[in-house]
Amino acid sequence: HVQLVESGGGSVQSGGSLRLSCTASGYSVSTGYMAWFRQGPGKEREGVAAIDSDGSTSYADSVKGRFTISRDKAKNTLYLQMNRLKPEDTAMYYCAADRWTGCTVIAGRSDLSYWGQGTQVTVS
Repeated sequence: HVQLVESGGGSVQSGGSLRLSCTASGYSVSTGYMAWFRQGPGKEREGVAAIDSDGSTSYADSVKGRFTISRDKAKNTLYLQMNRLKPEDTAMYYCAADRWTGCTVIAGRSDLSYWGQGTQVTVS
């Protein structure tokens, strides 16, 4: 049974930083494909960043240069470091995963099998 639990959300002023965490159980963050998504109020879900088992990454244009996706194999945790936050980054952020290997990393690809419950980020 795969479980993904996000944490690290909160309220921050524009220009600030937050680091989101996604701790996995029943799944190894080092061997599959993982991604972060977000859904703001009244908006469609948007792919933010993705990483594959080789460490290749992909980012949405809206976050390039500000957000960084990474993982800690020892802690079996995926991270999203968010810097220079803007009010338009306000959203519920979700972690997602699948067991794919050898595929192209695309931040917007959303047909992943496993999803967390989300953590809220509010930028004012």
